[in-house]
Amino acid sequence: MTLSVFDLYSIGIGPSSSHTVGPMRAAALFVAALQEAGELDRVCRVRTELFGSLGATGRGHGSDRAVLLGLMGEDPETVDIALALTVLDRSRESGTLHLGGRHTVSLDVDQDVVLRRGVYLPGHSNGMRFTAYGNGGEDDVLTEGTYYSVGGGFVVDEAALEADRLVEDTTQVPYPFTTGEELLDICLRHDLRVSDVVLANELTWRPEQEVRDYLLRVWAVMQECVDAGCRTEGVLPGGLQVGRRAPGMARRLRAMADDPSIGPSDWANLYALAVNEENAGGGRVVTAPTNGAAGIIPSVLHYYTRWWHDDSHGSEDDAVVRVLLTAAAIGMLCKMNASISGAEVGCQGEVGSASAMAAAGLCEVMGGTPQQVENAAEIGIEHNLGLTCDPIGGLVQIPCIERNAMGSIKAINAVRLALHGDGEHFVSLDQVLRTMADTGRDMHEKYKETSLGGLAVNVTEC
Repeated sequence: MTLSVFDLYSIGIGPSSSHTVGPMRAAALFVAALQEAGELDRVCRVRTELFGSLGATGRGHGSDRAVLLGLMGEDPETVDIALALTVLDRSRESGTLHLGGRHTVSLDVDQDVVLRRGVYLPGHSNGMRFTAYGNGGEDDVLTEGTYYSVGGGFVVDEAALEADRLVEDTTQVPYPFTTGEELLDICLRHDLRVSDVVLANELTWRPEQEVRDYLLRVWAVMQECVDAGCRTEGVLPGGLQVGRRAPGMARRLRAMADDPSIGPSDWANLYALAVNEENAGGGRVVTAPTNGAAGIIPSVLHYYTRWWHDDSHGSEDDAVVRVLLTAAAIGMLCKMNASISGAEVGCQGEVGSASAMAAAGLCEVMGGTPQQVENAAEIGIEHNLGLTCDPIGGLVQIPCIERNAMGSIKAINAVRLALHGDGEHFVSLDQVLRTMADTGRDMHEKYKETSLGGLAVNVTEC
């Protein structure tokens, strides 16, 4: 099994990679399957059922909107944000849906997009079932499709789920690794940085310029997201009446630019808040490795480019590419050996993974050895172990937005700790990943993105 940086970083919309981006992609896959089977023009109605965590928190995460967009043929990277925010109202008003963007079917949103709260499919807590009907009504089932959103926008069907959740890629890369130990061994034997290893593997699929262009586009979207978050005033949707804080914080930090009490960490907090407020508002973000943790890598990258980059690190673009390549290596290990899904292992898999990824990338461009990079990543995960996913009202607002700011600061501090050492440390990255997987299995379901425990039940919604 081989992953690519193109898998780890995808451009989409908020508020959730697993609950918004994943369902949109799954719905589009179902329509594509209908078209390939020659059944699309026979369809008169499609019913979507969302199970498990999707059923529990799908309204707050926009899963209902997402499946309609996917059935319409929209893509998370290019969908018009205005359409994404209004598709439910438009569909209710029209009573129809343009399947695949071209074939019109009838639609009753409340009957045809069903959230099965408390009901789980066997494969994963983020399960979906799509059923296409012909003109014979409920008894005229043309086809069914079951899909799982397994974190970070990744979607698999039942066949792929049986193959350990990811479609097997048999491509032979020059430096295959599935553990941190293997990655470190490659770096030491071949005198390579972590980013060198990841780039060499990427070149199996694409020219270097294409990889570089994509990662710089990812960085551009991250910057646009921070800028939008710092400019956009108002209250986040969903009913909690959570006000956007980033614009006011940005104004205060600019006004206090000469105040010695203001430092880089204040700005890192701002960058993370800005991204995750955009995400919570349904804006365009980079899944890195999930939407719920989308603010951490942009925050750390902004922190680095604003406060620490100089000519000794090469060009800024080169440094950014190295950060993202190195971070991707850690994200791959997290996904292969634990999980990046809050619905599967809690927020330790989202904010924990993102914090480790950001720490690894920053450590490399700050001059860290591969051993120090591995140490920084390990610290980033170790000190997020056991972190639950308990969003109030099923919305990625409380505690998710502030949690990204905290994850960013943890990543930065992990690098500072690692760079003060020589790379030798007691707990390895592989050990802490195994611990994260074990902790996730032992964690009660109510703490895994169901809004049935923790802050979600102990804080009264207003």
